Amino acid sequence: MFLQSQLFCYRKMLLAQELYCKTSLTDTLALFGGLMVAICLLKFTWKCWCGLRQFVLSEQWQVDLHAYGQWAVVTGATSGIGRAYATELARRGLDVVLLGRSDNKLRMVAREIKNEYGRRTHTIQVDFTEGGSIYSYIAKELQGLQIGILVNNVGMTCTDHFAYFLETPDAEQKITQIINCNTLSVTQMTRLVLPGMVDRGTGLIINISSEMGVRPHPLVALYSATKIFVTYFSRCLHAEYKSMGITVQCVAPLMVSTNMTHNMQVNCLVKSASGFAYEAVNTVGHSSYTSGCLSHALQSAALSLLLPDWLRMSTFLIRVLKSLPNTKTCRRKASQRKERFTVTKE
Repeated sequence: MFLQSQLFCYRKMLLAQELYCKTSLTDTLALFGGLMVAICLLKFTWKCWCGLRQFVLSEQWQVDLHAYGQWAVVTGATSGIGRAYATELARRGLDVVLLGRSDNKLRMVAREIKNEYGRRTHTIQVDFTEGGSIYSYIAKELQGLQIGILVNNVGMTCTDHFAYFLETPDAEQKITQIINCNTLSVTQMTRLVLPGMVDRGTGLIINISSEMGVRPHPLVALYSATKIFVTYFSRCLHAEYKSMGITVQCVAPLMVSTNMTHNMQVNCLVKSASGFAYEAVNTVGHSSYTSGCLSHALQSAALSLLLPDWLRMSTFLIRVLKSLPNTKTCRRKASQRKERFTVTKE
């Protein structure tokens, strides 16, 4: 009888201990789950605040660009985003150095800036595809100027449609040109202007990357690779020099209506160059890495969710993209349809 009583008590103790362990484990898991939810909510709230500050409040909290210096240098300034940046910086009261390949276009942009905003301009005709030989000439032209802002914008693509790497036209020459234009220009121009910024303890370098430099994109392999170089170089440089008063901002836009994109029609997804530059300049001082505008930031977030790495790198998607017509063909067909519609209507 005594033995049965002891055995009953022992079983009861084991049952209580097991129940306690289960309760303790449940409480621990609940606590861990609650903590993870709280962390996710905090991250989401922080991202929302950063987005609000970067794309909405920044219009009212614009940084005084004069604090960086009197002159802004813009590469690839004859058209597109470069021209829009040069115009926007001049509108905000800075003198502008314009670099590009066409002397006539440079003079035209310089004349427009002078007439409309009354700012001083200086043009430097260079071809960034030529490699390292041009930078000694640029250095001489920039000598004596207090350069507060550098916009590394110049860039080029391989083709106007999705293509395999070996389908690059004139590959031997084109590969070198793209690397010279998209990557060498960023590092060499930075090398030229950064010492003066460090001496003054202030400066701003804006490097134009691309959404295609955020994640790898097959069928635009070389362009994507050069743009991820710009992204990493910018972020590393910002970490190195921010304590010295230098801001290095990487801008990674999606579709902007420029010559490179064959002047696509502007809509809620595609920004005009001037509209993009206005919003992108507003983000200075609020973010060292940005898509440039709210529309592109939302598109980038959507692409990261809807187009994961496994799908983007899949043979299936590559075949789909390869079968798409190039931009010129699409525009020509759209123009033909519009003309037929107009004739029918008349």
